Amino acid sequence: QGTQVKDVVIKPDAPSSLLLDKHADYIAAYGSKKDDYEYTLSEYLRMSGIYWGLTVMDLMGQLPRMNRQEITDFIKACQHECGGISASIGHDPHLLYTLSAVQILCLYDSVSVIDVDKVVDPFHTLFGVAGLSLLGDEQIKPVNPVLCMPEDVLQRIGLQPDLLT
Repeated sequence: QGTQVKDVVIKPDAPSSLLLDKHADYIAAYGSKKDDYEYTLSEYLRMSGIYWGLTVMDLMGQLPRMNRQEITDFIKACQHECGGISASIGHDPHLLYTLSAVQILCLYDSVSVIDVDKVVDPFHTLFGVAGLSLLGDEQIKPVNPVLCMPEDVLQRIGLQPDLLT
């Protein structure tokens, strides 16, 4: 109903194709300026941000441009005695950042840099963090990626979501 308001006018000489190299350059450089205001303010979501950046770099075939050693050292430094992993050094551990860290380590095939036995504790398994099943531990039950709950629990309560429709 009514006419939509255009908030941006794209000029005729604007690029008409996706400039992957420019995107990759921006993402690769993002974490290098540790004193930037934006970098400092995003500390509370650092682990998830690293995951998002690495995933898109991998999709663009640019993952080798990222500093694997620095990233895995950072993840190791964020793991707490309880096994959980925090968003950044000095923050509290959280399921979301533990998931992001595990996903990052799976991208690099480097899960061994963290104490896996501590990550796979009853608390994390109870809440069915989907990413923990990426660790390949046969003791972890299959997890529904939408509801982040073990499949056998969903079957017992009679909840079977249709994922493809």
